[in-house]
Amino acid sequence: MKKTLTEKIFSKKLGRDVSAGETILCDVDLIMSHDTTTPLAIQSFEKLQMDKLHADKVVIVFDHIVPAPHPAGAELHKSVYAFAEKYGIQRVHYGEGISHQIMAEKGYLTPGSVLVGADSHTCTAGAFAMFGTGMGSTDIAVAWATGQTWFRVPETIRINIRGTLPQHTSSKDLILTITKEVGTIGAAYKALEFGGPTVDAFEMPDRMTLSNLAIEMGGKTGLIASDGKTIDYLKSRTNETLEELHPDPEANYEKILELDADNISPQVAAPHGLEKTVDVQELKGIKIDQVFFGTCTNGRVEDFQILADIIKGRQVARKMRLVCTPASKEIYLQMIERGIAQTILESGGVITNVGCGPCIGRHQGVLGDGERCLSTMNRNFQGRMGSPNSEIFVSSPAVAAVTALAGEIADPREM
Repeated sequence: MKKTLTEKIFSKKLGRDVSAGETILCDVDLIMSHDTTTPLAIQSFEKLQMDKLHADKVVIVFDHIVPAPHPAGAELHKSVYAFAEKYGIQRVHYGEGISHQIMAEKGYLTPGSVLVGADSHTCTAGAFAMFGTGMGSTDIAVAWATGQTWFRVPETIRINIRGTLPQHTSSKDLILTITKEVGTIGAAYKALEFGGPTVDAFEMPDRMTLSNLAIEMGGKTGLIASDGKTIDYLKSRTNETLEELHPDPEANYEKILELDADNISPQVAAPHGLEKTVDVQELKGIKIDQVFFGTCTNGRVEDFQILADIIKGRQVARKMRLVCTPASKEIYLQMIERGIAQTILESGGVITNVGCGPCIGRHQGVLGDGERCLSTMNRNFQGRMGSPNSEIFVSSPAVAAVTALAGEIADPREM
């Protein structure tokens, strides 16, 4: 049978042909959780009264509230460390960055493998042709105990992208456009599969941005075929055998969407949902109090380079807060080496320690009543970054950079 990427991955894992719609029990290769979901998984695991935990498959990343911003957070961290020590969990990462970025940098994401994670944006792993999907902490506890979980193999929506992105646009504008077309529930429990010449030309950071937002359309995962670029990224990071994995040319897709990258323009999602994405010109001039640069969507060095190129030699707008949170320690060091960090600081920006930062509204830049933030993040739910009376706009790095200078939503094509 001709297979999609999802069907190929599960067929490989089970050693037989697997088709969309089947319910399967599957061994998983990795089980990831972070500092705010691990404690819940621990509670569920203890209720199972199991003596064994598959520690060789477990990855725990402290990224949501790091360093601990309050005593309650510190107590959570203590409990996670104690659990990891008790069961011999070796892959524990504190202060190294966001889980999804760390999973890539450490070479944990390999083509054809299966990852379950206690975070919705685990779908980012799909950029490496790995079936990665988010699950609740109870499901994570069961996976810890058994090394397995069940799936209903999702049908696949194929998105073919051709052409070249115009100047001042990026993969973020592309995926916001796709989200607007598919809808925030249009891919519910489906696998999204991104391909075509445009995606083939993307480096791994841009591919990760595409896969990261699959969940924002309701997707189970967002897969991209692995190729030479995937192998080049991973070969110095892992000793695992790496393969190029592609869907079959005549695979059976539920739907196929065709998109021309030449027609993409800078996009902004208005509050409170990505379905409210429009061309930047429709929101131009709205006053912004804070620009937040970072997250697992656009917190990589390539994104901060765009920021630095635009703001170098200039100052952020009066009363504007430019908060920058690198997605990992590796990225932060690259920012220092390239002079990006210095440019941000000289222009009036603030750089926080690595991690999720204010994306989840816990610390390092939460919003007050009536404040507006424009961010490179992936989600603009009401109250996500602090006050429920605040507003979040989502954009690409270029739009965020020019907005920081203007103090209002601005179009990078006009700078």
